[in-house]
Amino acid sequence: MIRLAVGFLLVAVCSTLTLFVALLLLPWRPARVKLCNYYGKFVGRAILWLAGATPEVRHRERIEQFRPAIYVSNHASTLDAFVAIWICPIGGCGVAKKEILRIPFFGWLYLLSGHLTIDRGDRSSAIAAMRDTADFVRKNGLSIWIWPEGTRSRDGRLQPLKKGFAHLALATKLPIVPVVVHRAHENWAKHTFMFQPIDLKIDILPAISTTSWQPETIEVHLAEVHKAFADQLGDSQKPLTAPVADSQSQDAVVVEKS
Repeated sequence: MIRLAVGFLLVAVCSTLTLFVALLLLPWRPARVKLCNYYGKFVGRAILWLAGATPEVRHRERIEQFRPAIYVSNHASTLDAFVAIWICPIGGCGVAKKEILRIPFFGWLYLLSGHLTIDRGDRSSAIAAMRDTADFVRKNGLSIWIWPEGTRSRDGRLQPLKKGFAHLALATKLPIVPVVVHRAHENWAKHTFMFQPIDLKIDILPAISTTSWQPETIEVHLAEVHKAFADQLGDSQKPLTAPVADSQSQDAVVVEKS
C-alpha cells in the first residue's frame, strides 16, 4: 500500500506539471508527443522500481537503430504501460484504448499528449483515428507504440494479434520491432494492486521489414509477428492454440495509404 500510494503521488505530481507544459504546446502536436516521451523516461522507470520490478533490457540499441518504427509489445499487466513509456523512443506515438483517459492525472495528461486513443466500440471512429495517426507519423517522421493483442492477457499467455498494427504498417511502411516483456503479469496481475518483486526481462527483437507487405497477405504477416513473440516467450507465456485473427475486431481497421 505504501508503494502504491507513493506511485500515485509521483504520477499525480509529474502529470500535473507536465500537463501545464502540454497546454502551452497545444498548437504543436509533435512537440506534445515528445514532451510526454520525456515524462515517460522518468515516470516509467520510477514506477518499475516502486513495483519491485528490476528490468533487464536486452538489445536496447535496436530501439534507436530501427526508428522510426512500429513497436509492438505483448500485454499481460498494468506494468506494461510503464515499460512502454520508459522504453519508447523520443518521437514515439502511443496507441491506447480510450479507457486510459479514466485514470486520474495519467489519463488527463494522455488526453493532451498528442498520443492516440481509440474507441473499440465505435468502428468508424477508430478507423478515422488510425488513418489520422498513419498520416501524422508519416508527415513528422515519428514512430508508433501499440499492443497488438488489444487487451491484457489474463494468464500472461500470448493472445491472437488484432489487425490494426498491420494496417498501420501497410499505410506507413515502417518496420515492425517486437518488444517482448517476460513475466510482467507475475509482478502486477490484472485487476489487482498487489506487487510481486521480479527480475523483468525485456527483449527487443530485430526489425521485421514491411516494405513488401500487401493487404491480401495480411494473415501471413500477422502469423510472422505472432511467431516472433511465441518463439521468444517462456513456456508459461506461450500461446496454447494457434493464432486466429479476429476479422471483426475493432483493431482490424483499414488505414492503407491511398
